[in-house]
Amino acid sequence: MTQAYVYDHVRTPRGRGRPDGALHEVTPVHLGATVLEALRDRNGLDTTLVDDVIFGVVAPVAEQGQCLPRLAALRAGYAEQTAGVQINRFCGSGLEACNMAAGKISAGGGDFIIAGGCESMSRVAMFSDGGAWSVNPDLAFYVNFIPQGVSADLMATLFNYSRADVDGYAVRSHRLAAQAWAENRFGRSVVPVRDDVLGDVLLARDETIRPGCSLEDLAGLKASFGELGRKAGFDALAQHRYPEVESIQHVHHAGNSSGIVDGACAVLIGSEAAGKAAGLKPRARIRAFAEVGSEPTIMLTGPSYAAEKALKRAGMKASDIDLYEINEAFAAVPLRFMEVMGLDPDRVNVNGGAIAMGHPLGATGAMILGIALDELERSGKSTALMTLCIGAGMGVATIIERI
Repeated sequence: MTQAYVYDHVRTPRGRGRPDGALHEVTPVHLGATVLEALRDRNGLDTTLVDDVIFGVVAPVAEQGQCLPRLAALRAGYAEQTAGVQINRFCGSGLEACNMAAGKISAGGGDFIIAGGCESMSRVAMFSDGGAWSVNPDLAFYVNFIPQGVSADLMATLFNYSRADVDGYAVRSHRLAAQAWAENRFGRSVVPVRDDVLGDVLLARDETIRPGCSLEDLAGLKASFGELGRKAGFDALAQHRYPEVESIQHVHHAGNSSGIVDGACAVLIGSEAAGKAAGLKPRARIRAFAEVGSEPTIMLTGPSYAAEKALKRAGMKASDIDLYEINEAFAAVPLRFMEVMGLDPDRVNVNGGAIAMGHPLGATGAMILGIALDELERSGKSTALMTLCIGAGMGVATIIERI
């Protein structure tokens, strides 16, 4: 099997996913083309050598439909020979794109593949693609469907995370993300998004970080999913699946959950031979990756199972990993992951996460791989594991080793 290497990565800043957000006027194709252009230009990449572009796109409809990565590659001026495909594994799509690229490289199915993702949540709203999971009564009943926010509150209740616990984690995320920007830790990899006509910079930094966020600020926010859980009957469904829970404690809100944002990311993955031929030096090797299914009602516990599966494939233990990146979909998710894996918080999300910077669904997984790689190089550490929880009960994980 051929070893797959990470040669480089870039991402856009993450813009507030609302009509007043800095990236709202930017089309998804423009976002995708921005990162593809930057990845090509900074590496002097001959795009005839790029076999495929694999992007996660979680709402692949309207402006994000019709095979967005192929269209973005054409818009970026890539060679006609470069193909494109978009995938959807919900929140894990960006990291799954990297895993698919690595698998293709390892199997000899490509020389260079660009993986990543794109999501313009201000222009193509979450759930725009519909689907049977939540709207088909027969399926929803069969899998005991509840909305993800209620699942997060179920997790917090089941594992005894208080409102203070989840709010405290959220404050940490904002503090660390603000510190990372202050120390220019993202400067190497974040490319500004410019107006397509005039070239003016529309956004150069993540837009949703609140450096002064405090427990007192968050204490004033009303829990977001309590009314939904109680009045729509989802609390009862959760208790039916988990009868040991007497009542659901609703603790999550907009301040301790991932932000809705726009953004894109691109990661250049290739073989050793391809890199040598192109005069490029790899920055990391992909040691292992894994995907799992998990219980679909609580749905957010998959990361630890995916991580353990990837560690086993790599012949490693949790203690062998220097840095962990887990997507902060809701504060209870990283809290549970650290508890199950026995991790010191100082090794987890050391530059903040999606609670502070936002979660552009199809791109986040690739973004956290890049953030981990940059941090390994900055700190001189060796290995990192990235993982995300996924809707309908799944998890995905990837292990990289710095070169």
